[in-house]
Amino acid sequence: MGIVRVILLVTIGVGVILCQEKDLADHFKSCKKGSSSFDKCMEKALNSLRHYFKKGLPEYGVGSFDPFFAPEVVQKRGGPNLNYKLKLKNVYEYNWSQSYVDNFRSDFGNHRIIYSQYFPEKYLNGEYEMDGLVLQYPVHNKGFWNLSLYDYNQTTTISRRSIVLPDGKLDYSGPLKVNVKVTHIGNMSLHITNLLRGRPVVEGMLDRMINSAWRPTLPLFTPAVNDLVSTAFTEIFNKYFKRFPFEQIFPD
Repeated sequence: MGIVRVILLVTIGVGVILCQEKDLADHFKSCKKGSSSFDKCMEKALNSLRHYFKKGLPEYGVGSFDPFFAPEVVQKRGGPNLNYKLKLKNVYEYNWSQSYVDNFRSDFGNHRIIYSQYFPEKYLNGEYEMDGLVLQYPVHNKGFWNLSLYDYNQTTTISRRSIVLPDGKLDYSGPLKVNVKVTHIGNMSLHITNLLRGRPVVEGMLDRMINSAWRPTLPLFTPAVNDLVSTAFTEIFNKYFKRFPFEQIFPD
């Protein structure tokens, strides 16, 4: 009976994986490369996958996207007025399953895709460590932060370099590069602890200042935000999609 149970378990496990594989491929079966409807088809197919965001696709090595997790993201800046090292740790990003792709564009000639993604609400939190100089003022802080974004849109560009093999074939196993740009924020709320030695009254006042004055200063900080998010997404996309069988889902 022992070997029978093992065979049954293996058979059921393989069946589940094959069904999941078939289900995933079915979402894209109408999307034909080179057709004029491919981009619109992809937009629709990607939005049909939102129920996978919370559980991921373990059989493909794809983890959960809701919450989206980054163990550490590091950003460095050097300049006369801004010279610092910012480290964000244990970053969680919630509400991916409520987002949707509102524009998708393929560019196979340059081995990249570009898509715009809308979030009615997005929440992020984590820890931070910052060392350096800001406006010639020394900063050595660490603490916690949380950020809420509303009516939010971002544009993501994912590209992959190809390598020409000796036999003339292309190898697409090179690393992915992800570039994320914030394109719209309807509203936001940000809280950062220990900015001024952790005094609650002062921190509360600082929170109100930041959250009431972020619109006019957003263009100044957007490049830094884009850089932080792009760094995190590049690392995580490479981790999740390094061995993803694209050729099975999109056969030539």
